[in-house]
Amino acid sequence: MLTKKALGILFDFGGTLDADGEPWGLRFHRSYAREGGRLPLDAFLVLFEESDRRLERWSGIETLGLRDTAYVQAKLLAELLPADSAVTVDRMAEGFVSDAQRIADRNLPILHALSAQFRLGVISNYTGNLRPCLAELGLADCFEVTIDSALVGVRKPDPRIFQTTLEALGLDAHECWMVGDNPFADIRAAASMGFLTCWIAPATRVVPDDVRPSQRISELPQLPAVVN
Repeated sequence: MLTKKALGILFDFGGTLDADGEPWGLRFHRSYAREGGRLPLDAFLVLFEESDRRLERWSGIETLGLRDTAYVQAKLLAELLPADSAVTVDRMAEGFVSDAQRIADRNLPILHALSAQFRLGVISNYTGNLRPCLAELGLADCFEVTIDSALVGVRKPDPRIFQTTLEALGLDAHECWMVGDNPFADIRAAASMGFLTCWIAPATRVVPDDVRPSQRISELPQLPAVVN
């Protein structure tokens, strides 16, 4: 139950600010399929998760913006995918980045408006380069605090990463919304600490049985009506 006026909003990155509730793996598969890739989504996601693990170990990852990060991930992924001459690393990465930039450009005025009313932060399971990626998308200046799991040494759903973010903002969980696309790492974890929660996901996605978001939206432009 909300005990104080909501003063802050925390956002996930990687499906929340750069997409309408769709994680990176799903979006990479869409780009891959657009270019003629034939591997089914389930099989693709297994390989994508391995490329994620390799990306975390990539030398210099902490300096890369979104475009370079996507190209490195596409390169790592291409090494794992079945040979398919119809799909190139460049086209797969560019399709992903173009989609992300389009959504970020749409969301920017929404975030600017919210920043006039609330203190905003980002809390993400990321690879040490969250800030450069936000900056490249033109979103970094909207947020007072950006918390990258690789830099603080703890990942969602661990409550310590949420607490670190709250302390940086000087707010209590009951004063904040958590907005994210992952029902477990974002929504259930934050709710257990007393946050108000808003799940961003396509309307067709079913809410898991043990997750109870305070609100649900299908795209970020719907958020102001929810938090106000």
